[in-house]
This record gives sequence, C-alpha cells and structure tokens, in this order.
Amino acid sequence: MAITKTNQPYFHVTGKTGWINDPNGLIYFNGQYHVFFQSNPYDTKWGPMHWGHVVSDDLTNWQYLPNALIPGDDFDKNGCFSGSAIVHDNKMWLMYTGFIENQGGESVRQIQCLAESSDGITFKKHGVVIGEDLLPNGYAPCDFRDPKVWEHNGYFWCAVAARKIKGRGRILLFKSTNLFDWEFISDIFGTDSKGSMIECPDYNQELPCLLSCEQFQPSENGVHLNVHTSRFYVGELDYQTGHFAEKSRGIVDYGFDIYAPQIFAYKPIIMGWLNMWDRSCPAEKFGFAGMLTVPRKVSVKDGRLCQTPVVNCQKVFEADVQGRLFDKAEKGVITIKCENLKSLNLKMRSNGTNYTTLSLSDGKWVFDRSNSGEPIVGVEKDSDSLSGKRRMPCSLQKQLTLTIVLDKFSVEIFEDGRALSSTIYPPCDADNLELLVEADTCHYQRDDVILK
Repeated sequence: MAITKTNQPYFHVTGKTGWINDPNGLIYFNGQYHVFFQSNPYDTKWGPMHWGHVVSDDLTNWQYLPNALIPGDDFDKNGCFSGSAIVHDNKMWLMYTGFIENQGGESVRQIQCLAESSDGITFKKHGVVIGEDLLPNGYAPCDFRDPKVWEHNGYFWCAVAARKIKGRGRILLFKSTNLFDWEFISDIFGTDSKGSMIECPDYNQELPCLLSCEQFQPSENGVHLNVHTSRFYVGELDYQTGHFAEKSRGIVDYGFDIYAPQIFAYKPIIMGWLNMWDRSCPAEKFGFAGMLTVPRKVSVKDGRLCQTPVVNCQKVFEADVQGRLFDKAEKGVITIKCENLKSLNLKMRSNGTNYTTLSLSDGKWVFDRSNSGEPIVGVEKDSDSLSGKRRMPCSLQKQLTLTIVLDKFSVEIFEDGRALSSTIYPPCDADNLELLVEADTCHYQRDDVILK
C-alpha cells in the first residue's frame, strides 16, 4: 500500500510514512543521537514491524535513514519487534525480538536476535541468540520479547519481558561474555505483574532505575487511568542474586498518550511513544500514525523519576503577567514562573470553539482535551477519560516553574520533574493562547523551536 504523508508535526519524530510505535535502540554513537522505532511503512495500522531509523545532532532536528531492520528471515519473518542497542568493539549492536506468527495464539514464537553495524546505518543480522531453549520451564514462548542489553563489570546483561504460562508478566535476566552466548540468571521480581503482560523493560544502572510497561492492569484506585501504563521502579539490580531491590515506584507520565519509554545508552535522556494502544488516531488521514515524545533529561530525585524537556529553541516573547495574558502559539516552549501561585487557567490551541486547557484544582494540574478538536477515543470507561481529562500532582512550591511543549498535534506538560503528555488534533488555525493567573508574581516566556 503506497502512502503519502500530507501533514506532520514540526519537530516530533514520526515514521517517514505509516505507523510507528515503541522507540527502540536509543543510543549515542559516533557523535550523533540514533533513534530507532517500531514501524510499518506501508500502512497507518500496526503491521509487519520494521525498525525505522532517525539521527540528530541536537535532539530536535531529525534526519531519516533507511530502515535498519526489515523482517523476512526465518527468525523474524513476521516482524522485527522492540529491543535496544549497545556499542562494543567500536560497532553498534542491536538486540531485538524476532516474531514468528505460525498459526497465532500459543503457537507464536518470540526469540531474541542480534545485528551489528560498523557505521550505524547498515546492519548485518546474526540470527537468534536467546531462543526458546533458554526460556525456563513454566514461561510462555509466545510472550517473550523486548530485550534491553547493557554492560557491567565485564559481562553483558539482558532483561527480557516474559509471561508465566497461565500467569502474568515477568522480567527475566540473562548474562553473556560476548553477546552471542547467553545463560539464564533469574526472574528479577519473582512475582506476577499486576497487568496481563509486561513489555519494554529498561534498566539504567547509573540512575539507578527500572522502567517497564504493563498491559491491562487495574487502575490501583485511580493512580493511573490508562489501561496500559508505563512505570518506573527506583532501585538497584543485585548482580549476584539477579534480583531487583525496589525502593520506590510510580508512573512515568500522567497523560493520555505515553508508552514504551526508553533511556538512551550512554546519555541520561528518555523518549517514549506519544500515543497509546486501544486508542483512535486521527492522524491516519495525514499518512502517519504515532509519534515519539520530545527527548527529556532524566534523573532520580527523592525516590521519583524526574524529567525536563530537551528542545533546541530561542526566546521570542516574554512578559510579566498581572491577571491575564494573550498570545499566539502553535508550536514552541512555554515557560511560566510563579511565586506563591494561587490559581491558574491556561487555554491553548484555541480558535474560539476548539481549545485545550490546563488548570490548577485541589492541588492538581487538570488537563482537558474534550474540546481540543477531532475526538480521540480509547477503551477507558472512567469519568475522567470519558470527559477528556488527566490529572497530575502540583508541587505547590513557593517558586514554581511550569513548562509546556507545544507541537502541531501534541501537548507535553512538565512541573517539578513530573510529566503529562497527550496528543490533540485541533484545526490548523487554532493558535490562540490565553493565560489567567493569580500569584504574587508571574513571568511568561515563549521560545520558538529552531528548525533547520
């Protein structure tokens, strides 16, 4: 199926055409940031997964490279699923899941494969390195995917998402001396996940922190309302026992549209899929479906995963606000700094009848896209989801900084390290902005994105 892209975000990564989902193999290599992603270049629906590929010098302007992995070999004939990247012997190595559909259901096989590249552009596949034979008894070979590889103390380590037969999600740990020969070490938590399946594990030993996604998990009394959520676990992996010692946990993002966040190898920067499973995608009519979040510097502070956006931009407007401010912004970075904030209501991407709002209510930021434009429908049935709302705790600090990253089809909100990310599909003329604020002082700044 031939696809023509007729519209796209200004600076968020999409597929060159067609569908994308999980970011894969985020890595800094030979002086450039490499981002791979799950891609179906032939349709705006999920399909045979390729690894799309973009590079950047500044994390804002991205250049498309040829697809890095294309399905079709015996070990990945129905898809090259998610994985990660590492540098070894001056080469880039990709570990990914080969998908073999067979007759579907329990006959599906997911196996971990390896590819290498000297230039970071053209990749040679080496086939299966962690197959069904290394999967411990009692684990389902049809749900065994998304390898995350890293190096520690002279060994390579790999965390792989898995599922117990007649059970739920697990994360398994493997060890190797050479990336080709692996041995099973442990089930790092040793208990079932709350959701039906874990996906996209990502351990970062510098933070230290573990990320993973859970499908179809309970909301835990409203802690998260998306039926598929992205979690962080602050804590360390004990390499002697192979078990993870959790100190604290939380959700990576409070918005509607975030999944599969991954941290760059060798850089404390995170990106995720700015979309969600079981949700409509109005962008299909433009020849693309799905995009990635802006990159975000990531750290751990007071037991929380903290994120701040990375966008190459320059100041174009600023003002001290007393009561109300009007501006225009279709894209860019909005920064609002308040002292002793009492109330705030921000109306964005407005043309009168369409608008997206952020307000402060009962100590929480309330994001509302119910009037943003084309409706986006998901499987969630709670009242907030049905009314287009998501909520995020507000720090209520004396000196408070709120940052909003706007692009043509997205809003990403940051405050005190927390993030709330969602897609929107307003009319093209919806670029008015109105800020109503009560605080001792308030300073507003708008930066425009530097596009090459």
